[in-house]
Amino acid sequence: MKAAHFTYHRPTSVDEAVAFLDDYGGAARVLAGGQSLVPMMNMRLWRPLALVDINRIPELSEVRAEGTSTVLGALVRYTTLERLPLVAERLPVLAELVRHIGDRQVRNRGTVGGSLVQADPTGEFPLACLVLGATVRVVGPAGARAIPVAELYEGSYATVLELEELLTEVVFPPAPAHFAFTEVTRRHNDFAVLSVLAVGDRDAGGRWRDVRVGLGGIADTPVLAEAAAELLNGSDLSDAVIREAAELAVDVADPPSDIRASAEYRRHLLPVYARRVLTELRDAPLRGEQS
Repeated sequence: MKAAHFTYHRPTSVDEAVAFLDDYGGAARVLAGGQSLVPMMNMRLWRPLALVDINRIPELSEVRAEGTSTVLGALVRYTTLERLPLVAERLPVLAELVRHIGDRQVRNRGTVGGSLVQADPTGEFPLACLVLGATVRVVGPAGARAIPVAELYEGSYATVLELEELLTEVVFPPAPAHFAFTEVTRRHNDFAVLSVLAVGDRDAGGRWRDVRVGLGGIADTPVLAEAAAELLNGSDLSDAVIREAAELAVDVADPPSDIRASAEYRRHLLPVYARRVLTELRDAPLRGEQS
């Protein structure tokens, strides 16, 4: 199948893009990388009256330091995160994690803003944004606002954004020094069955602080295992503590059953992979240190 008829607009500024979205009263869609939008349109699951192509808005492709924060424009491609020295220096977890997203063709076109707005509960980038405490900046007819990623999602494939609003930037605070990530897939480059990301800092005495554990694919949205993180903070991440934290992580799981895995299988896998990630977090040397 091919997409139904639509009108195409190519604005050159954020204000112009928002004006187009407002003109269509919620019946237009934003075209960024098109990795999710175009297939949905070709299957006629989505039939927008218009597409607003934001690829000619230069500031949306910028990556910059803003004090201690790091700002990614909504059009930043995954492949940029893999290669950019500023990202490797300030947000190395992103440089590592995006290598798990799709294949090279997807990473060449897929954008950080598109991933966040798509709100796929198995998405790697939304999970990273949640764990790292990121905030998105959006602009709409009523003006600009900032939304913590922890408050961005209403459910599976659903955000709190108005249809006339445009996500413009993602802002990251300083990231912890240590991280570990894994995901389970049926085959290479497939959608994740579940994923686990842990970050934290370790003091000279081997005690951990600022530990955050995020889980993907086990609920309608990415979630934080807050009880597990509370147990881990202040500990030395001993095997016993890790085992207990992994079991606590299951408490926040409400996994779906779908074509990739049953809810029971996801629930079974979760503590196993949580233990693996937390053990890797504990045992890995600080990035840049000699082991």
